[in-house]
Amino acid sequence: MIKPLVDRVLIKMVEAEETTKSGIILSSGSQEKPQVAEVVEVGPGGIVDGEKVEMQVKKGDKVITSKYSGTEVKYEGIDYIIVRQSDILAIVEN
Repeated sequence: MIKPLVDRVLIKMVEAEETTKSGIILSSGSQEKPQVAEVVEVGPGGIVDGEKVEMQVKKGDKVITSKYSGTEVKYEGIDYIIVRQSDILAIVEN
């Protein structure tokens, strides 16, 4: 398993919905790239640039990230992204 360090978070993008709320099926070309991801693992926090960082997200949270942030990693056939906690814009609550 991948264990992020300090303020890093390991996320996996959530698949784009293929059907709109009104029931219209979208072709793969018309689907937007998803920005919602699931938190897989969270670093322990710590000191970053002289500032103490406490982790605000936890494993299992659904989050919205900056579109072009992070480092893509493929591990055991699964695509993940490692981002800094500061690249996470919001936690999605249902």
